[in-house]
Amino acid sequence: MKLHADLSERAIARTENLPWVDSPIPGVQRRMLERDGEEVARATSIVRYAPGSQFSPHTHGGGEEFLVLEGVFSDEYGDYPAGTYVRNPVGSTHTPFSQHGASIFVKLWQMPPDEAQRVVVETQHTPWLPGLVDGLQVMLLHSYGSENVALVKWAPGTHFQPHRHWGGEEILVLNGVFADEFGTYPKGTWIRNPSGSMHAPFSIEGCVIYVKTGHLIAN
Repeated sequence: MKLHADLSERAIARTENLPWVDSPIPGVQRRMLERDGEEVARATSIVRYAPGSQFSPHTHGGGEEFLVLEGVFSDEYGDYPAGTYVRNPVGSTHTPFSQHGASIFVKLWQMPPDEAQRVVVETQHTPWLPGLVDGLQVMLLHSYGSENVALVKWAPGTHFQPHRHWGGEEILVLNGVFADEFGTYPKGTWIRNPSGSMHAPFSIEGCVIYVKTGHLIAN
C-alpha cells in the first residue's frame, strides 16, 4: 500500500474526517496518514484503542514514536496519559494495551538504527521555553542528528517570518487553528512539507502543534 509515500510531495489530511480502518487486532483501529508497505510499513497514523483492547507482543524493527492524544495508553513499562511523548528504538519489544481507551499519533519505521535510547517525555509536567518570536513558546521533545521534535504553542495573532525547511517539516495540529499562506488548518490537521519548501506560518486564533523537522529525505 502506498499513501502519501512520495516524500518530495506536500501532503495534508484532515484526520477527523478520515475513516477508521480495522487493524488485525480486535478493538484497535487506524486512521492512515502516510504509508509505504503492507502490515509492516513505514507509516504515520492515528491509532485508537477501545477500552480493554491489547495488541499482541511485537518488535519494532524500524522503531516507533508516538504522542498520546486522548486517554491512557499502556505497556509493560508503564502508563502514558494524554500528552506523553515516547520513542521506542529500533529492535525494542513491547505489548501495548489500554484499560480505558486511548488514541495516539504514531510513526513507525522512521528511526535511524543507531538511535538506541528510549525516550519518555511527560509534556504535562515539562516547562515551555520562549520561542524565536514574541507569542511563541516551545517544548523540545527530542533531537537526534538533523531531526528535531517539539511542541509549539502559538498565542493568538502570532506571525513567524518566511523560512525554508531543509530536511522537511511535519505538523499535527493538537488544538486551535494553525495557518500559512496556503491555507488554515484546524485541530486534527496533519501537514507534511517536503525538504526545501518555504512558508510563512501564523495563527490568528492561537494553537498548539506537534512539529518535526529535518527528517524527510525525498525518494
